[in-house]
Amino acid sequence: MKRRGRGIACMWYPIGFTVAANPSAATVKVNEDGTAMLLTGTVETGQGALTVLGQIAAEELGIATDDVHVVSGDTDVTPMDTGAIASRTTYVTGNAIRLAAAKAKGILFEIAAPLLGVRPDQLEARDRKIQVKGFPQRSLPIAEVAHRAQVVMGQPPIGAASWNPPTVALDPETGQGKPFSTYVYATQIAEVDVDDETGEVEVLRIVAAHDCGTPINPMLVEGQVEGGISMGVGFALHEEMLFDEAGRQINPNLTNYIVPTSLDMPEIEVDIVESYDPTGPFGAKGVGEPTSVPTAAAILNAIHNAVGVRITSLPATAEKVLAAIKAKREQTPQIKAMNEER
Repeated sequence: MKRRGRGIACMWYPIGFTVAANPSAATVKVNEDGTAMLLTGTVETGQGALTVLGQIAAEELGIATDDVHVVSGDTDVTPMDTGAIASRTTYVTGNAIRLAAAKAKGILFEIAAPLLGVRPDQLEARDRKIQVKGFPQRSLPIAEVAHRAQVVMGQPPIGAASWNPPTVALDPETGQGKPFSTYVYATQIAEVDVDDETGEVEVLRIVAAHDCGTPINPMLVEGQVEGGISMGVGFALHEEMLFDEAGRQINPNLTNYIVPTSLDMPEIEVDIVESYDPTGPFGAKGVGEPTSVPTAAAILNAIHNAVGVRITSLPATAEKVLAAIKAKREQTPQIKAMNEER
């Protein structure tokens, strides 16, 4: 008989470590046609990082994301980046890019200010134009200003910057300190069906509410949450490395190392909880690794809610679940007898 259960799990996760130096650097150049080139050491690993970093540069420069050409991960030409660890890319590298873009924009403002008859601090960049704050009709195309900066004034609009979360060393005696710069939070709720005759678990639905600061690209955030849940489902129910007595792995390929497919994915509902982190680029924090943290715990709590057994080792295979159900059935008469004796 299939029994339905629901489980909830909450988590917090650190973004950008501070116990040691954790810098990223960037270079931004505005071209004479109004487009821009961004150089970053960040490596794209499929999470959409380069899209988000391009958006940050574009937002700061007042141009379209399509106007930004991103050059990444080429150690011959790109500046240093600590790496895609601690879900830090949007937060740390994004801050470096925003600062670099702001420096390039500052040069454009210096060139445009006398042409528009105002001070540089009275200007803003928006819609591919440099315009007077409060008077958008008084404006110049960014392309025109960039061309003048390069060809007439001899001052190419190039900005380079780095950003490092404030390093706070841990106390060597107590181990206390501030190991991370900021944190994200999430709650996931899983709904499952458990067959109490076979132990098979089917995940029907997961609702995931994630805080990532200000979402730079909400669609990418949603995609990352869904991807993290797929990994969490595999962690909870399928994936297991098996070894023989000699320590050799006996399932070293995808024939018998089971990973979830699209057919194993539940219905997913993602709720992006918007907040604003004043230390992040445009209020953003991060969303990478945290997306898979609460999934397995929520699924195991749902299994307990359905059939009343706790699985304490992963994955929660049908064999483990059925063994736990049988053990509970065997213990139930003994517990009843003990209660009657009391």
